[in-house]
Amino acid sequence: MINKERLVREFTELVQIDSLTLQERQMADALKQKLESMGFSVYEDDAGRKIGGNAGNLICTVKGSKDVPVVMLMAHMDTVVPGKGKKPLISGDIIKSDGTTVLGGDDAAGIACILEALRVIKENNLEHGDIQVVFTVAEEGGLLGSKNLDYSRINARYGIVLDDGGPIGTVAVKAPSQNRMDIVVKGKASHAGVEPEKGISAIQIAAEAIAGMKLGRIDEETTANIGVIHGGQATNIICDKVEIKAEARSLKQDKLETQTRHMKDCFEKAAAKYGGTVEFDSRLEYAAFSVEEKDDIIKILETASEKAGISLKLVATGGGSDTNIISQKGIQAVNISVGMDKVHSVEEQISIEDMVKATEFLVEIIMSIDK
Repeated sequence: MINKERLVREFTELVQIDSLTLQERQMADALKQKLESMGFSVYEDDAGRKIGGNAGNLICTVKGSKDVPVVMLMAHMDTVVPGKGKKPLISGDIIKSDGTTVLGGDDAAGIACILEALRVIKENNLEHGDIQVVFTVAEEGGLLGSKNLDYSRINARYGIVLDDGGPIGTVAVKAPSQNRMDIVVKGKASHAGVEPEKGISAIQIAAEAIAGMKLGRIDEETTANIGVIHGGQATNIICDKVEIKAEARSLKQDKLETQTRHMKDCFEKAAAKYGGTVEFDSRLEYAAFSVEEKDDIIKILETASEKAGISLKLVATGGGSDTNIISQKGIQAVNISVGMDKVHSVEEQISIEDMVKATEFLVEIIMSIDK
């Protein structure tokens, strides 16, 4: 039932639309036109105004004839840099970028699969329940679109987010909470050659703190990373200020808080040793989500995967997605693979057959929802 040529044509069209985070206007307009051409009405919320972007989230309700729980299909419209002037190249079964930009399959692949699934259902008069299609903005900028989605218009029980990689049939059913940290280490400036004794090096404090810190893979459920360090003006000045950005993630909230406290303690102990000070700000970026095998959505996925002839693989992921946010709204949600590979790099690529299989899986998911 899947029209492979149409799917490929639409995907390559979508990835050529510039749609960086907070600059999704052109993509939003194109998707509005596509959905309206299928006979669906589209609502754009005011998330863009709230977050400083030029477009809001798109919400489209496709009415069905079956009296079953509503399912939400979600993908995000924005892409990461370098993402302007993307040129997709097709080589056999693989679509890749030209090597100067990302491909943009994250998440144009999810969007294309949703659009093709809607067309297949409409063309074949397949009986289904109500479907809510949501295309979000600013997912790559901290899940800002889903955080500011107009939930007064959402009544879905289930959520299928199409924003993951791996073999088709891979479904993320668990993902961690994330704490973001902004740290400012303060020392005292002095001349590095004339009177270094009068200075307090913020770089030395930061270095000792980080050297004594548990980072990377902490355990099977927890990770931590120092991502950005900025400080210093010249080699002849004892650096008096270092700014650091860090994160910690865990599937368990208590482990997340333990790791965050550990990182704070390391900075404070090093600062105290050398006579400096530390400003440590931590905030929860998003909460974890977890779907259990007993939950209804898992039964739907099992039925759909069997009908689609694919192997279902339930996994925990270390990344955050819109799934984390909508799960906090009482929606049973999972993130399914569309086959995207080497994302966020100029080597990004995707298999055409994987997109076809992902769309087939999505159609079967929609058809497998019952009371």
